[in-house]
Amino acid sequence: MSTSNRPRIYLAGPAVFLRDACLHGQKKKTICEKYGLEGMFPVDTEIAAAGSPRETALVISKANEALIRSCTAMIADMTPFRGVSADVGTAYEMGYGRASGLMVFAYTNVSTPFTQRTASALGVGAARDDKGCLRDSCLMAIEEWGMADNLMLEGGVHASGAALVIVEAPAGEEFTYFGGFEKCVQLAAGVLLQAGGSKTLTL
Repeated sequence: MSTSNRPRIYLAGPAVFLRDACLHGQKKKTICEKYGLEGMFPVDTEIAAAGSPRETALVISKANEALIRSCTAMIADMTPFRGVSADVGTAYEMGYGRASGLMVFAYTNVSTPFTQRTASALGVGAARDDKGCLRDSCLMAIEEWGMADNLMLEGGVHASGAALVIVEAPAGEEFTYFGGFEKCVQLAAGVLLQAGGSKTLTL
C-alpha cells in the first residue's frame, strides 16, 4: 500500500489485456502523478498462482475489488472492447466503484454514439417497428438515449459527481491513445484537489 497523500485513482479498462500492459499502465500512472494523483493499475498487484486457473482468477478478482475500495476515485476506459460496448470487466468495476462510494470518471476513445454503433454492428438485423422503436432481429429494443454506452454506465458516472470525456482516437490507437485519458485525469484532479462538477465533454 502506498503512503502517498495524493488521492488514489483506480485505473480501470481493457488496457490490462495489451501485450505491453505494464508499460501502458506505468505511462498512465505517470500522467496521474503529473496532476497530483496516484494511479493504481490492476496488474500492479502481485498475485501468486492459487492452484487451477479458475482459482487464480478468483484471487485476482478479490484483489481488484480490494484495490478499488482503497481508492478515492476511478478513471474507467469505456472504449468499446470486442463488441459495441465497454469491456464487461470494466463495467463491473465501475458499478462496484460507484457502490463503494468512489467518484467514477470515465472516457472513451470512440466518439460514435452507442445507438449508431449497435445498429451498424447488427446491419439488416436492426429495424424500426410500427411504433418507431429500433429493434434487433430478436425484437429486443435498442437503446436510443444519445449516450456513449449503456445508460447505467454513463448514469453512474454522472450520479457519482464525476465526468465523462469523449474523444476520437487515431485509427488503430483506440486502446493506446492517451489524449482522452489525460483530459479525464485533469478533470479528476480539478474535482478531487480543488472543486468541480459533473459534465460530459466531447473533444
